[in-house]
Amino acid sequence: MSEESEKKIPENKEAEVNPEVVKVEDSVEEEHDSQELPKNSKSNEEEEKEVDVLDEIDESNAEDAEDTETQKRHEIPFLDYHSMSMENLVGELQRLVRNEKVQAIKKHVDSIRDEFNLKFQDFIEQKKEDFVANGGNEIDFKYNSVTKRQFNEVYTDYREKRNQHYKNLEKNHKENLAYRLELIENLKGLVNIEEDMNTTYKTFKEIQEKWRNAGPIPRAEYNNVWRTYHHHIEIFYDFLHLNRELRDLDFKHNLEEKLKIVEQAEALAVEPDLNRAFRELQVLHKIWKEEIGPVGKEHREEVWERFSSATKKIHERRQEHFKELDKLSEQNLERKNEIIQEIENLSNNIANNHRALQKQIKKLEDLRELFFKAGKVPQKDNEKTWSAFKSAVRSFNRNKNAFYKNLKKDQQDNLDKKRALLEIAISLKDSEDFDSATNEMKRIQSEWKKIGHVPRKYSDKLWKDFKEACNHYFDRLHASKNDSYKEELDNLNKKEDIISRLKDFKLSGKKEEDVKQIQRFMEEWKVIGHVPFKQKNINQKFSKIIDALFNKLNITPQESELLKYGNKIQKLKEEDNQERAIQQERSFIKKKIEESKNEIRQLENNLQFFSGDSENNPLVQDVISRVEKHKEALDSWKTKLKKLNILRNNLEKETLEETDNNEEE
Repeated sequence: MSEESEKKIPENKEAEVNPEVVKVEDSVEEEHDSQELPKNSKSNEEEEKEVDVLDEIDESNAEDAEDTETQKRHEIPFLDYHSMSMENLVGELQRLVRNEKVQAIKKHVDSIRDEFNLKFQDFIEQKKEDFVANGGNEIDFKYNSVTKRQFNEVYTDYREKRNQHYKNLEKNHKENLAYRLELIENLKGLVNIEEDMNTTYKTFKEIQEKWRNAGPIPRAEYNNVWRTYHHHIEIFYDFLHLNRELRDLDFKHNLEEKLKIVEQAEALAVEPDLNRAFRELQVLHKIWKEEIGPVGKEHREEVWERFSSATKKIHERRQEHFKELDKLSEQNLERKNEIIQEIENLSNNIANNHRALQKQIKKLEDLRELFFKAGKVPQKDNEKTWSAFKSAVRSFNRNKNAFYKNLKKDQQDNLDKKRALLEIAISLKDSEDFDSATNEMKRIQSEWKKIGHVPRKYSDKLWKDFKEACNHYFDRLHASKNDSYKEELDNLNKKEDIISRLKDFKLSGKKEEDVKQIQRFMEEWKVIGHVPFKQKNINQKFSKIIDALFNKLNITPQESELLKYGNKIQKLKEEDNQERAIQQERSFIKKKIEESKNEIRQLENNLQFFSGDSENNPLVQDVISRVEKHKEALDSWKTKLKKLNILRNNLEKETLEETDNNEEE
């Protein structure tokens, strides 16, 4: 908009927008609609297509004209929001609101909002079904979604920014509209002024210049105001017939400019990027309409026909492109229907055991992911397809929940049975009547094996208590026979001998050979069985000597950790409560693995901030070095966990074998 001093807008200018002007606008056709189209040269269908594309261009230009920043919407990539998870949708919305002009992202935000709402509705309905299936009352269902809260916060921020933006624009739009209508009134008045024609023409040019700088107006008024303006421009040029020299000079200049526009439009017909071609075509139409005046009547039809023909070619290419997209949508629809059928087949053939059902659940998750990645379907089929997909998934989940509901009932029965056996085991563990108690202990162990699963939250503790009671009894039984004590003393003598030889061991100075020799000591130590309980501290002596030797060899902590972990495994085997000790060690290692992964993930994310920096940057080198150290630590922890899992499996086998041997006795 030009300066306030130039506008001279009366305070009540809005009231001066008279109905007569609006009527003139309604009755006037655009230049290219009324004066530059050949008569009766096109079929109705061709005319309809041309009107459609021109209306589309006019509407888009009107939107862009309302706020120049809105044009940037064409430059922002429109992603496949349908295939994104709720978390990724929130992230993309945050990125748009933070980095882009709020008036340029409306279509992007609306699409993200619609996709998020669909996915969240499906998610929350599934949570409600699970809640009810687990015995909850539907009226009591509540679910606090962090993702939904984050989405609402970002979307509210977007709405507030957008509302504030358009509130600020509204006042300027009204002022600009009033100013343009005043310029139209001034233009109308030129034909009634009795003065020198050169002076009138100069005033006309000043009005045109002010019009170009008058600023944006409301989108709803855009086309009517421009039609009215062009109408009175035509009237003025007709008035100029009194001075043909000035009019013909303008007509010549306008023709040259319009021919340049036509040539650019014709060149766009072969532009590979259709979206870019159509955007540039919109700009050309805007220039044609807003910046270039009329041409002589003898050229109007010809020059418009060329421009219209170039526009039509681009439009036809777009229509062909849209047809290809429609074909792709149909293919996506077929694929999605196939996925829905696969889910329905899963639902109709629910497994009858936990392991198989877990595989089906994994299969369902894979199918869900494929569904969302399959792409868009025709708009007319979208709601039907989504509804069928949700119905199939819910059917599977209902059948799954029904299975686990019945399974929980069976597991509760099993829990009651195992608790009864545990009570018997506890009552017998200190019995002195070994003859009768042994037979009863074997019987309840056999019964225990026949009983199925119990609820997971009770399983470990129940088994631990039962195993401790049985082990306590049989340890007493074996001790009474004194069979194992002699073996434990023998093991003690062997370990003392190893420690004596280890103390005498001298490093040769050849690191590789020395490490191998130390490992042989460690392997020899590991194969030796338990020692008497009171002498268990011999294992600590051994570890201290090994640590000292590794230190002398300058072995890194990472290397020594793995080499020494064999001793840790041995210590776990000697624990009275092996299962608990192993579980605690596993939990500790898993925690360390997760910590290492999180550190690596955070450091690698930090590296992205240095994407443009050289690897010689000290900060980059430091981050890379820390990543490598954490990766080494992660490998070490994973190796330990693997060894620990092997130990646990071996101990479980030993327990079963011991139980079988007890039954044979």
